[in-house]
Amino acid sequence: MTADPAGGTAPAPGEDADGRPSLAVWKFASCDGCQLTVLDCEEELVALAGAVRVSYFLEASTEAGEGPYDLSLVEGSVTTPQDLARIAHVRRVSRRLVTIGACATAGGVQALRNFAEVGDFLSVVYARPDYIATLADSTPVSAHVPVDLELRGCPIDRGQLLEVITAYLAGRSPDVPRHSVCFECKRRGTVCVTVARGVPCLGPVTHAGCGALCPAYGRGCYGCFGPSDSTNFGAFVPLLRRDGMDTLDVVRVLRTFNAAAPEFAAVSRREEAR
Repeated sequence: MTADPAGGTAPAPGEDADGRPSLAVWKFASCDGCQLTVLDCEEELVALAGAVRVSYFLEASTEAGEGPYDLSLVEGSVTTPQDLARIAHVRRVSRRLVTIGACATAGGVQALRNFAEVGDFLSVVYARPDYIATLADSTPVSAHVPVDLELRGCPIDRGQLLEVITAYLAGRSPDVPRHSVCFECKRRGTVCVTVARGVPCLGPVTHAGCGALCPAYGRGCYGCFGPSDSTNFGAFVPLLRRDGMDTLDVVRVLRTFNAAAPEFAAVSRREEAR
């Protein structure tokens, strides 16, 4: 709250008259899946709506309140010249900025174009490519503006999302795990699909957050949550080859949801050059 010239107090920037902090949700190049995760919180949304003022969220409402905002959630990658100007604006009007999902944190599936000439795609896909304004690469938000937290996943995990929002409301740091999916397998008692059945799995190098969903159903991890904070691809890639992957398989599995994540991109380029 701030001093009111007429006496008493006035709402601080981003707060409404009853002191609720303001929340904004922004979309850039993406499929909207992470925004839908916000809406899929269902029962939690009632309590959330009572604690925050949702000022800007075009996926849920056509009303667009003006900033500044206490917390901005940004979905999607930066892919056009207009995106560059818009993400700079979002950063200016946001006290805290959290990127949500693989597109915002690692360029998304659309970052596959980073490994080719974007002009080749334009000439094949669009009848009038001269109408298309695009950047050469699809890049994460953090490549252009400071980001307070990156929430991984394709899509994000609702539990982690609620933790981030409630943590910032409470004035503490969010408790988001930084370890690999392997830890989640151990916690839920899932037998390692690689050790038991020789199934290739990205779990050892993938950020936790999905609850080890795929290994729980007997499939190897696909890396939806991007690289974990500790990766050792020099030792890991030979294991993928041991379990039946060839060079093309390795490149493909690393160039999916998080193709432009630096750790994944570097290894996939090195494998491609073999």
